[in-house]
Amino acid sequence: MVINQLEEDRKAAVRGKYRRLYLHLCNLPPGEWRASFDDIEAIIGFELPASARAHRAWWANHHSAGRHSRAKAWNAAGWERVEVDLRGESVLFRRVQGVADAGPSLDEAWPVHSVGAWPEGLSLSRRDIYGERV
Repeated sequence: MVINQLEEDRKAAVRGKYRRLYLHLCNLPPGEWRASFDDIEAIIGFELPASARAHRAWWANHHSAGRHSRAKAWNAAGWERVEVDLRGESVLFRRVQGVADAGPSLDEAWPVHSVGAWPEGLSLSRRDIYGERV
């Protein structure tokens, strides 16, 4: 995978639907990880589509442009899907050797969100906070 493509996939993965799977995989040690479909649903926070339980192709790695967000999530984290057991509802991932991934950046793990405008009348001055005790 080209470095620029890997960086683009990381950007897409951290903002995508399967962001939590990406972050989970980034934090796993090298090797293999077998997960039940229920485990993956617990990580991502929503149910997998029916096609994930019915079609092996849903779990394809897609090593080309136009990949699905789920494949970008595990590929960008340095993993690839090795096997799928549709009957047993489990999937095996393996850390890909040669993918230099230091894990998520701080911005990815803890994104900055705007809280909007400062509330009118709110002050952080010592006098406003402590009143007469200052």
